[in-house]
Amino acid sequence: MPTQLFRLAITADTTTTTDTNPDVSRYFYDLAAGDRDTATDTLTVLASKFLDDAGIGVPATGLETVAADNGYYSLFINGVLQQTSLFTPSAAQLVVTQVNTIPVSAPITFVVTNFAPTSTSTTTVDT
Repeated sequence: MPTQLFRLAITADTTTTTDTNPDVSRYFYDLAAGDRDTATDTLTVLASKFLDDAGIGVPATGLETVAADNGYYSLFINGVLQQTSLFTPSAAQLVVTQVNTIPVSAPITFVVTNFAPTSTSTTTVDT
């Protein structure tokens, strides 16, 4: 009998369920005239000037930051979503550029969304 390759005769089915588990932090601030620098057209909002969803002040380094490759920022000024190139966030502050035309008392909403995804897989092998 010549040499031949013997193969296993099996089938396998895998089902994977993934939950994204978003973790959203929202921060609120009303533009105060003295907070923007009209000479540089920038606004620096310290973390301590923001309120959270419960209306509680945020600690000095209390702004949530996004997890690397697993989250994103959204900034709304006067209800309008802004481009990410216009702001620089950190745990201590939010710096926004091109702000001289924003009206005083305009609401600024800063949203940080992170994800903690989990997946479970079930594999069934039939031989």
